[in-house]
Amino acid sequence: MARPAALLFDLDGTLIDSMPIHHEAWRRWHAELGLPFDDGGFFVATAGRVNDEILRELFPAMPDAERARLAERKEALYREAAAGTLALVPGARELLVEARAAGFKLAVCTASPLANVQVAFERFALDSLVDTLTSPADGLRGKPHPDIFLEAARRLGVAADDCLVFEDAPLGVEAAGRAGMDAVALTTTLPASAFAGYPNLRAAIPDFAGFDPTTLTPRETRHA
Repeated sequence: MARPAALLFDLDGTLIDSMPIHHEAWRRWHAELGLPFDDGGFFVATAGRVNDEILRELFPAMPDAERARLAERKEALYREAAAGTLALVPGARELLVEARAAGFKLAVCTASPLANVQVAFERFALDSLVDTLTSPADGLRGKPHPDIFLEAARRLGVAADDCLVFEDAPLGVEAAGRAGMDAVALTTTLPASAFAGYPNLRAAIPDFAGFDPTTLTPRETRHA
């Protein structure tokens, strides 16, 4: 793949170090409801999906309004903790600044509710560093559907195969592949082995501190 025109970033676990906060919020949410919690498998099964999809599997017969109330409770638990502890993934701000200066078009593509996105954008002024934001609030399906990435490409005025996606979840890398986009995996939550077998994967990196925004390759690999 030649140098892409656009870089598309997931938010949780990719630009912001929020997945431990989300995981703890889900654990507390399950405990409040007296439900068992699969501590090891929950992230892999749900990361990148919207809450309504997750809760429909847990409570298929529950009225929509009740599912929405339960989903908001989980997000309230997240925001309560994130307001004081949320941090950027190392190197994220520097990468965005340098990539923007290098002429890349930039987007955040997330399944997070807008209230959660607002916490991150206000805390780190991310809205000043990217060109657009796509999310289920736009009426788009969550990952592994490709909708969020395809809409970002449309808004940025670039072809799908001219985009590079950054993701921390296998479902996100799958969604990128379905959109016809290559991806770089962030191993902020899962090991590199969790992304094995995805033909669109270009690299797996621990964070952005070791990533060169001009060559779009891990510095340690390029210098090996």
